[in-house]
Amino acid sequence: MCATTKHPYLLLFRNAGADVHAHLTAEQRAALAKKWNDWFESLAAQGQVEHANPLGPEGRVVSGPAGERVTDGPYAEGKEIIGGYFYIRAADLREATTIARQCPGLPLGLTVEIRPVVPCSPVLHEVRGSHGR
Repeated sequence: MCATTKHPYLLLFRNAGADVHAHLTAEQRAALAKKWNDWFESLAAQGQVEHANPLGPEGRVVSGPAGERVTDGPYAEGKEIIGGYFYIRAADLREATTIARQCPGLPLGLTVEIRPVVPCSPVLHEVRGSHGR
């Protein structure tokens, strides 16, 4: 049997608003938290998740050519807030998508962005390649 190489992916969980859980009762919130924990523990037991964390609502956005624009809040208009992430290992994008489709927050309007974690920035790779390194 051939061993399958697992590649790193980042699952970014985006809320559709500041508090998508506001309409849930305390019991519903507890049940949802249990679903999240069970999902995470299942992935961890299979060796597919390396780490995960929620993200706080505060933060800053730095932009502009010299970083001159600093805006409070980690989001542009508060419509989509990255609430947390999982750093997973999957054979390919298809498997990472299968994992993301199991997210317990999807029925509440949460979206999951799947991004491969690459060993080198594509821009840096292009720069190095153009200098013959």
